[in-house]
Amino acid sequence: MQTRNKVLDDLSQLMTNAMGVAQGARTEAETAMKSLIDRWLADRDFVTREEFDAVRAMAQKAREENEALKARIDALEQGGK
Repeated sequence: MQTRNKVLDDLSQLMTNAMGVAQGARTEAETAMKSLIDRWLADRDFVTREEFDAVRAMAQKAREENEALKARIDALEQGGK
C-alpha cells in the first residue's frame, strides 16, 4: 500500500511541476508577444491621444481664423464697390 502512495505522490509531484512549467511558458509567451506588439506599434509612428487632440485644436483654431479673415475680406470688398 505504501508503494502505491509513493507512485501517487510521484505522479502528483510530476503534475505539479508540469503545471509550473506550463505557467512559466505562458508568462514568457505573453511577455514576448507584448514586446513584439510594442515594437510593431512603435514602428508605425502612431500618435498619442494628447498629440491628436492638440493638432485637432490647432486645426480648429486655424479654420476659425480663416473664416474670420474671409469675412473681413468680404466686408472690405463690399465697402469698396
